[in-house]
Amino acid sequence: MMEVRLDQIRSAMEGAIPGVLATCSPEGEPNVAFLSQVHYVDENHIALSYQFFNKTRRNILANPHGQLTIACPFSARIYRLTLRYVQTQSNGALYERMKAHLEGIASHTGMSGVFRLLGSDIYEVTQLEALPGNTLPSTPKDRNRLNALRRASESISYCSDMGSLVDEALDAMQREFGVPHAMFLVVDEGRHRLYTLGSRGYSHSGIGSEIHMGDGLIGVCAQAGTPIRISWMTQAYRYSKCIRDYVLLSGSGEKLSTEIPYPGLNAPHSQLAVPLICGGQILGVLLAESNDDLCFTYDDEDALFSLAGQVAACLANLRDGNDPEHESEDIPRFFTQQEVAQTPMRVRYFRETHSIFFEDAYIIKGVAGAILWSMLLDYCRLQRTTFSNRELRMDPRINLPDIVANLEARLILLRKRLDDQDMGVELHKCGRGKLTLKVNKQLNLEEFEAGRML
Repeated sequence: MMEVRLDQIRSAMEGAIPGVLATCSPEGEPNVAFLSQVHYVDENHIALSYQFFNKTRRNILANPHGQLTIACPFSARIYRLTLRYVQTQSNGALYERMKAHLEGIASHTGMSGVFRLLGSDIYEVTQLEALPGNTLPSTPKDRNRLNALRRASESISYCSDMGSLVDEALDAMQREFGVPHAMFLVVDEGRHRLYTLGSRGYSHSGIGSEIHMGDGLIGVCAQAGTPIRISWMTQAYRYSKCIRDYVLLSGSGEKLSTEIPYPGLNAPHSQLAVPLICGGQILGVLLAESNDDLCFTYDDEDALFSLAGQVAACLANLRDGNDPEHESEDIPRFFTQQEVAQTPMRVRYFRETHSIFFEDAYIIKGVAGAILWSMLLDYCRLQRTTFSNRELRMDPRINLPDIVANLEARLILLRKRLDDQDMGVELHKCGRGKLTLKVNKQLNLEEFEAGRML
C-alpha cells in the first residue's frame, strides 16, 4: 500500500464522493455512516461535523476508534484513514468555519435554522493508506497558484483609487485564477447589507444589487468573516437569489420596483466566497462561481483568501475619499442647448428610501440616491455641474450616516449605475476629489413623501 500524507489528499475530502465512517460499539456491533465532507485541520488531524450521527457519536464516545474511507473525484483513488477521537469543539476558529459552511448551504436551500452544527469532532489520523486499485490518469495542474497570487498582488499594488481596485481585483480573478464568474461586494454597515460594486462574466452587471448579511453564501461569508467553498451541486441544492423584493408606491398609484437584478448564476455547481477583512473589520466579499463541479479547490481558497487580504488593506486605505486621485482626468464634453433633448425626462425622488427613477426605470436608492438627488437639484436650480467630495460629505441633504462615511464606494456605485442605465445622465471624475455631472436631457424633477408629490 502506498504511503501518503494527509495534506496531499485534500481533494478527497470535498465530499463529491461521500466518505464512509465505520465505528463500533463496546459490544462489538458495527455501524456505518456516510459523510458529506471531511475538514482538514493539520497534517495529523481531521474534523467531522457533529449534527445527526447519533449512533456514530454514541459509539465514538464509548469506543474512540474508527475507520474512514474517502475517494478522490479526479483520480478515483480510495484512501483509508484510521482514526482516534480526540475532542469536540463548540467554539473557536475551526468551529466557526465549519458552522459558516453549513449555514451557507442551509441558507441557499431555505433550511436556515434546521441544519445546526452542534460541534466539531476532532480526530487524530493514526494511519493513512492509499488502497490498491485502478485509478484515472493524473492531469497536470492547470496553473501555479502561488505564481498567480504573486502576479495578482503586483497588479493590485498599483491601484491608486477605489474604482481601479474593484476592476483590477475582478480582472485578476479571471486572468490569473481562471475564475469564469466573479463579483466584488462591499458592506453597507448602516443597513446591514452588501451591495455589488463590480462583476465579471455575467449577462448583466448587477451593479447596486443587494444581499442581506447572513443570507446565502455571500451574506454568511460576510457575517462569519470566513471563506466558504461549495464544490458541487446536488439535486437537492438549488441556488436562491438573496435579494429582498422591495416595492414603492408612486403618487400616481403604479408600482415601482427598486430591485436591481442580482448577477449570479441560476444554478452554480461551484462557489467560493472569501471575506475582505482589514483590522478585524469585514469590508466586503469576493465571490467566484462556475457552472462546473469541483472548479475551486483548497489551493484556490488559500490563494484567493490571501489576495482578499491585500484587496481589503487597499480598500481600507482608499475609503472615505482618501485615495490619491489623479489631478488630471479627461473632462467630458458637454452638450449644447441645441443638442439637449427637448422632451423633459421625468425624474422622481422618494424621500423615505432616497429612491430615484428616470421615467419608470429604477436608478438608485439609499445614500447614493440622496447624493444624486442633491446634485440634480443643484444642476436644475443653480446650473451647477461640478461637485467636490468634501462638500458632498458635509451636505446636510445627504446626511451621511455617522458609523460609515464610505463616500467613495457610493460614488463608484452611482457612476456605474448611471453608465449601466444610459439614460442621459453621467457622472465623471474631473480631478482630485472632484466630480462633473453631465446631462444631455432636460429634467423634470418630482419629489415624493408618504406617496404624495411635494
